[in-house]
Amino acid sequence: MLRGAVAAFVTALALLGALPAQASPGAQYGIQDDAWLMYGPGALSDRLALLDGLGVRVVRFTVRWDQVAPKRPANPRSSADPAYRWGTFGDVLDGLHALGIPVLVTLYGSPGWANGHQAPNRLPLSGFGDFAYAAAHRFPWVRMWSAWNEPNSRTFAVPVSPAAYVRRVLNPAYASLHSASRANRVAGGETSPRITPSGMSPLSFMRGMRAAHARLDAYAQHPYSVDRRETPFQTTCSGCGYFTMARIATIRADVTQYFGAKPLWLTEYGYQTNPPDRLLGVSYALQAKYIGEAALHVWEQPGVTMLIQFLVRDEPSIGGWQSGLFTARGARKPAFYAFALPLAERARHSSQVVLWGQVRPGSGRRAYALQRAVAGRWSAVGGTGRTDASGTFTRTVALPPGSRVRIWAPTPGWASPPLTLS
Repeated sequence: MLRGAVAAFVTALALLGALPAQASPGAQYGIQDDAWLMYGPGALSDRLALLDGLGVRVVRFTVRWDQVAPKRPANPRSSADPAYRWGTFGDVLDGLHALGIPVLVTLYGSPGWANGHQAPNRLPLSGFGDFAYAAAHRFPWVRMWSAWNEPNSRTFAVPVSPAAYVRRVLNPAYASLHSASRANRVAGGETSPRITPSGMSPLSFMRGMRAAHARLDAYAQHPYSVDRRETPFQTTCSGCGYFTMARIATIRADVTQYFGAKPLWLTEYGYQTNPPDRLLGVSYALQAKYIGEAALHVWEQPGVTMLIQFLVRDEPSIGGWQSGLFTARGARKPAFYAFALPLAERARHSSQVVLWGQVRPGSGRRAYALQRAVAGRWSAVGGTGRTDASGTFTRTVALPPGSRVRIWAPTPGWASPPLTLS
């Protein structure tokens, strides 16, 4: 009996030794859904409390320059200028601050008076740095910022030009935000994962930013899959040059090559579901599974310090985005529970499997129970476990392939979706 226990212990050590060490212990896991936060069902306080209960530790939120300043301010660096209408943007950010939830603010959208009376996706001719400075003074507790959204795509930026982006948007914002507070950190890029007919590949755009002498504290990327068969760990097109979750080691290497040891922030990511999207969506079960796998991939990758889930609630139009934790009608998907309690299989050797997971709600070392489905019921595997101070755990157990496992936590008082082991 003792010999068997020793053998199992040695096997577990060998399994863990063959895996990459924890590389991003300070990674922040969060969410973005601007429309839901600003105009969703119920009171704003209820929506914010839901995020807090899910264990959201950072929210990405867009502040639209064209909507805050539809008329040119007389004193554009003063947040109190009468032309500024912070309105609902201010309500959301003030509410998040009151709950102690950190925010990454993305500044986007130029007013007509700043871009030659063109659409908001037209890069401004001037004034973006002044607006960034005013925003920093209106929200002095915000320490994470990013400039624009997907500037390598014509949908969000005209022209698609890394030089224009750096000169008119990123560098002015960087200078102003650092002038407002030395504690501010500014991300550049926010690039989409692939080239479009009217855009640039993220790698080409990154190289152009480097050539234009971009100033940034972090590089931001949206690592969406470009094929519903792609998983967080396995790409379907390794030679395509896509910047997807499955290739974050490559993205990390490119960031280091062009900008040095700057952190990589993955600021928009999610899988659409079928239903309702029968063309691009995956099943509810796969969406939940991929939330856990993506979180694990970030945890294992050095220098990746943020992952943002997009969205909270599906957009109502089928032409929109259906990657939410809720359906458009407000029903919870399994992903709702997976976000709070992500669980993934890290490795297997014979009968030994290494499981990785998190208990995001709560603080400090959190209690959890690992459970296995046996004869239609859930039975405990071992005793009550404790996470580390960040809410994360790694656990090696003897379970055969095909076993269905989950984690249950007293905070929040529910279980993760079942995970079928390989």
